[in-house]
Amino acid sequence: MEVHLVDGTYELFRYFHGQGAGGGPKSGRAAVRGVVASLLRMLEEGATHVGVATDHVIESFRNELWPGYKRGEGVPAELLEQFGPLEEALEALGVVVWPMAELEADDALASGAAVAAADERVTRVVICTPDKDLGQCVVGERVVQVDRRRDLVLDEAAVTAKFGVSPASIPDWLALVGDAADGFPGIPGWGARSAATVLARYGRLEAIPEAVADWDAEVARAVRGAGRLAAALAEGRGLAGRFKVLATLRVEPGLLEGVDALAWTGPTSSFDALVKALGAPRLAERAERLVPR
Repeated sequence: MEVHLVDGTYELFRYFHGQGAGGGPKSGRAAVRGVVASLLRMLEEGATHVGVATDHVIESFRNELWPGYKRGEGVPAELLEQFGPLEEALEALGVVVWPMAELEADDALASGAAVAAADERVTRVVICTPDKDLGQCVVGERVVQVDRRRDLVLDEAAVTAKFGVSPASIPDWLALVGDAADGFPGIPGWGARSAATVLARYGRLEAIPEAVADWDAEVARAVRGAGRLAAALAEGRGLAGRFKVLATLRVEPGLLEGVDALAWTGPTSSFDALVKALGAPRLAERAERLVPR
C-alpha cells in the first residue's frame, strides 16, 4: 500500500490565493471547497491511506526559540478563520486530520512518515508538500516528497541534486542559509552553494571545523571567501545551532497509532450537508462513488 500525507496548510493557502483550479482570488469557503475537491481527486486517483496535517494555530514552540519565527500576522483573517471549517470538512470526508497547535503541520507529516515507513506493508510514503523542510524526511525511493501543483516528485537522489546535500543534512543547510518563509536568517555570508559544498564534506553543522585552516583543503579552495565564512560561523555557531533546532522536524510517533488508521472507508453521515453548505453538493456524489463495496 501507499500512504499519502498531505500538508493541509499549504493546500488551504494555495486555494485561498487562487493557485488551485480556475485561478484568481478565492473566498474562504471556496478555498475549503477547493481543498476538499483536491483530496477527493487524490482518492479518485487511487489513494487508499490518507492523512492531512494543518496548522490549527500558526504559532508553535519554535516561536519561543526565535522571536522572528513565522506568526499569523499578515495572514488574512478570512484565511485564518478557515482552518476550523477545513478540518471539519476533511473529517466529514472521512480523512484523518492532525490539527496542530504546540507542534506544526510539518512535524505531523514527519511523524506520520516515520510511522508509515516502519511498516513493512507500506510500499511508498508520499509527502504532499513543496515545503523544503520536508526534504529531510525523504528516504531513497521509499519516502518521497511530491509537489502536487507542479506534478514534481523528489526522491532522495532528487533532493540531493536540488540542494547539494543529502536529506539528513537539510536542517544543517537551512541553519546556514536561513529560511525566509519560516523567519530565520541563517549565518551572514553563507549561501546555498557554499553551504552545500561544506556540508557535502562534513554532513553536520557540528562537524564543520571552526578555523578555515582545519577545513579540508579541497573544500576550502572550492568555497569563495572560505575564511570569512568560517569566521562568521565561528562567531554565530550558537545561533546556527538554534536555527538547526528550528529547521529540524519533531517526530512524535504517538500522533499515528498505525497506518491502518489512515485507511479511507468513506465519508461520514455529515458530509452531504456540509458540502451543500459549501455550495458543492456534487462532492458528496463523487465521494459516494468511491466508497469501497
